[in-house]
Amino acid sequence: MNEAFKALSDPTRRKILQLLKERNLSAGEISDHFNMSKPSISQHLKLLKHADLIQDEKIGQFIYYSLNTTVFQDLISWAYDFTQKKDKNGGEEK
Repeated sequence: MNEAFKALSDPTRRKILQLLKERNLSAGEISDHFNMSKPSISQHLKLLKHADLIQDEKIGQFIYYSLNTTVFQDLISWAYDFTQKKDKNGGEEK
């Protein structure tokens, strides 16, 4: 989970995730949305993949990236549990 939070701390990587929310994209299609070099985009994709926030799949000669929604569900679950107030016995207060 630490890697996921680290990856989410960067605005470029958050924008990549927003793009992938709409549809799966190749690295070239992703880089078209940014004013930076393709190697820089590749580094961002590498960090997102290392954090398990995205997955890749080779189709023909292109690699397409997609969101890994399982990790997002884990993060949301953690955040929800974090915000719930516990009673003195460790249960949720009513």
